[in-house]
Amino acid sequence: MMTKLAAILCSACISTSALAKTQAQFDEYVAGLKQEAAQKGYDSQLIEDAFATAHFKEKVISADKNQPEVKETLETYLPKRVPQWKIDRARKLYAENKEILEQVAAEFGVQARFIVALWGLESNFGKIQGGHNVIASVVTLAFDGRRETMYKNQLWAALDILKEGHITLDKFKGSWAGAMGQTQFMPTSFNAYAVDYDKDGRKDIWTTQADAFASIANYLKQAGWNDELTWGRQVQLPDGFDQSYVLQRGTKTRTQWLEYWAKSERSLADWQALGLRKMDGTDLPNVDVTAALVMPDDMGGRMYLAYDNYKALMHWNRSYYFATSVGYLSDRIGYPAI
Repeated sequence: MMTKLAAILCSACISTSALAKTQAQFDEYVAGLKQEAAQKGYDSQLIEDAFATAHFKEKVISADKNQPEVKETLETYLPKRVPQWKIDRARKLYAENKEILEQVAAEFGVQARFIVALWGLESNFGKIQGGHNVIASVVTLAFDGRRETMYKNQLWAALDILKEGHITLDKFKGSWAGAMGQTQFMPTSFNAYAVDYDKDGRKDIWTTQADAFASIANYLKQAGWNDELTWGRQVQLPDGFDQSYVLQRGTKTRTQWLEYWAKSERSLADWQALGLRKMDGTDLPNVDVTAALVMPDDMGGRMYLAYDNYKALMHWNRSYYFATSVGYLSDRIGYPAI
């Protein structure tokens, strides 16, 4: 009887011999990982139990290699990513969880509306967390080889999570890429930022909202968040504006991106002098704040003066669309105020 894996691969026009070769190569790769895990000092029972779930997942490889190629702009992206129903739900859930949210916000120095915005955009307020076995996903992606070092690091981090008892193996689920829980943290991010806020001995970003809220806030705090600032604002440019003032595109690393940020960054007074104005045509705020000029699309699209907190959002996900959507939703949550 054809295995489920064989059915998947045959449906993609892969021959039975190719399937057998791939499966043999995967089994050999897993055996090597088990040896490496033992050398790193992981318990033999943990290794056996965890790697017993490490099945080759063709769907994971397909998802990784077939990312959407539809050309988006913020004009098309924001209405889909932040529809009115999500804004309404965000406001409702903020109100329902106001006490714990504002407690976390005060403790970590991160406005509650940003916690709710990230919660909503990452997992639809905890409803969509992914059903893939995390070990299987990260082992499959390591085996694929395109980002082997990265996904092996995710594997060791995932084993640490299991070893420390934060989640049981049968519930260790996430997205096809290994992002987990209501926060959609990768395993390495979990180990760096997850918080046991309710003090029950487990950092439970899957089912405990308080832990999820505190973990989001802790991530932003560690990334340099300043709760005296917001994230940025959309602005108008004067006719004939010099594009060299805009934050340069095409960066390959966060370090390079921060270098380009520094080249664009100026005081609001300087941006005012260069002719930038609020969207209603009035002057920029007369406050001692610096900002970089961010262009998510092109000179004909939306333009934003982004404050330092935008850098924290770009640390979470280095995508202008993602960071801007978080800021946009946070504004819609907070204005009018809850």
